[in-house]
Amino acid sequence: MSARVVTVSAMWVLWIVTAVWAFSFSLIDVYLSGNVDSYVAVFIRVALAFLLFLPLLRPRSLPLSKVMALTAIGGLQLGMTYLLLYHSFLYLTVAEVLLFTIFTPLYITLLEELLLNRRRLPLRWWVAALLAVAGAAVIRYDQISDSALFGFFLIQGANFCFAVGQVAYRRLPLGDVRQQAQVFGFFFLGASLVSGSGMLLFADQTMWPDTFLEWGVLIWLGLGASGLGYLAWNLAAKHVNTGQLAAMNNMLIPAGILVNFVFWNRDIDWLRVLIGGIIIGVAVWICRGRSQV
Repeated sequence: MSARVVTVSAMWVLWIVTAVWAFSFSLIDVYLSGNVDSYVAVFIRVALAFLLFLPLLRPRSLPLSKVMALTAIGGLQLGMTYLLLYHSFLYLTVAEVLLFTIFTPLYITLLEELLLNRRRLPLRWWVAALLAVAGAAVIRYDQISDSALFGFFLIQGANFCFAVGQVAYRRLPLGDVRQQAQVFGFFFLGASLVSGSGMLLFADQTMWPDTFLEWGVLIWLGLGASGLGYLAWNLAAKHVNTGQLAAMNNMLIPAGILVNFVFWNRDIDWLRVLIGGIIIGVAVWICRGRSQV
């Protein structure tokens, strides 16, 4: 299979996962927010994802150094990201949280350049990252409160952890798809250890899921959105270039808004979504071509 075909297939995977995650945000907002403690919900979904991959786990197929690296990646990309993200809601409005998450593409591009000491990243990938940020800002920009500085730094910590996890997984040699599926449980082991610690420290232990619907949503989020979703996303991330990965990180914003409107009839500023979505789409188009750096 040619590199171009692999790249196109990987991009389709990123689009599919983006659609799945777009539904996840609405499910959390409608059925879990305010009813189930956020730290409890995060731990349950990553623990379920870990249990999904537990039967496939082949610890002896991976050197200890890679086991530890993959566990650390999961702890960062999923565990620490969620802990910092949920803490930020104590200081920020939802609109501010969404606005401050748009810097992830820049962190991905910067990390890739720092790792590549031999040569610089192509200019078009920097342009794509900046366009992705600009497009998301068009969609989500709102008035910023005066007391948002601490929340801003929490979100940047979450953005940075998510970016580090994606870049680190891209560059960790783990074999083919089957081999990666056999060790991906370590990714969720790391996420479970970090989120479990957060739950013990910060959770309201009286706010566990207590209805069939809440458990059903959490099971889907754990097995589908988190379990299969993160495996598919990280696998695809190995076969696209830096600019494509950076831009796709912000495509979730217009996708999430559209899902929220179509299925839950929420208000939407169509002009801003259209303009911002086009800008992000242009960012993805600019990066077409070679699969990796």
